[in-house]
Amino acid sequence: MDRVFIEALEIDCVIGIYDWERKITQKVVLDIEMAFDNRVPAASDRIEDTLDYKAVSKRLIAFVGSSSFQLVETLAERCAGIIQQEFGVAWLRLKLSKPGAVTGSRAVGVLIERGQR
Repeated sequence: MDRVFIEALEIDCVIGIYDWERKITQKVVLDIEMAFDNRVPAASDRIEDTLDYKAVSKRLIAFVGSSSFQLVETLAERCAGIIQQEFGVAWLRLKLSKPGAVTGSRAVGVLIERGQR
């Protein structure tokens, strides 16, 4: 299975359950793998035949940047839904990290897989 990936996409947003978190923006980091048959774009050499990672990134930046969820779980699910529904991705793995959320750790978050390989 071929995969298109986006690694370490950093986006500022309102995220968290505490009152102080609702008043600031915090960084989240997305790592995404998406199933896509790359043989067609490889043969045509045309952007129209690809899963355009720039378009996916721009859509997620707009969505996450304007979001205001309490849980990283909710945000991850919504991002996965956008990728599957708007970009026709059958399978994806999405890691959503919240750097610095727990003292002593680099990051915490969730890793989800959705769809069929």
